[in-house]
Amino acid sequence: MLENLSKYNILLASKSPRRRELLSQLMIPFHCIAVGGIDESFPAEMPARDVPEYLSRIKASAYAATINDNDLLITADTLVIKGDRIFGKPTSQDHARQMLRDLSGEEHQVITGVTIMTKDKTLTFASETTVKFADLSDDDINHYVVNFNPIDKAGAYGIQEWIGCIAVEWINGSYYNVMGLPVHRLYQELKKF
Repeated sequence: MLENLSKYNILLASKSPRRRELLSQLMIPFHCIAVGGIDESFPAEMPARDVPEYLSRIKASAYAATINDNDLLITADTLVIKGDRIFGKPTSQDHARQMLRDLSGEEHQVITGVTIMTKDKTLTFASETTVKFADLSDDDINHYVVNFNPIDKAGAYGIQEWIGCIAVEWINGSYYNVMGLPVHRLYQELKKF
């Protein structure tokens, strides 16, 4: 479908199985690469909504020296944001439970920053989805944390899992963005790239 990309070796720089699954649905050939040790800190004064784009650029820059002339690199970073508070990945099951209590009954935003990079061009964009959670009981939260281990998920939840069925009252924006990759917007940007 994306003939304009045929000259590129497409690289998804991510360890996320969800991002791999979503990119594969665009039916373009790609390879996954991942390096560890990327410093994902950001300036304390940076507005929360700017952080996902910033982090996707940081991730891309970690690969800049190693990509070849025919490589096209895709990086992404997804964060859950409520007000000015960033909900990254929880550090423990108790931390996950607290995050879910804080999101219970509330609206929050899920923002994914995406960077597309070649040797001579870089494009960064963000996609935002608003999610409204129902009130969650401690039993609901505990069941999810124990059975689904959301330690590797921003905001301590995966919308595609059980918690999405019972907690999400509505969303405004891309469902796939909440999973970790705004594939509609990515497809549009790749068509123009």
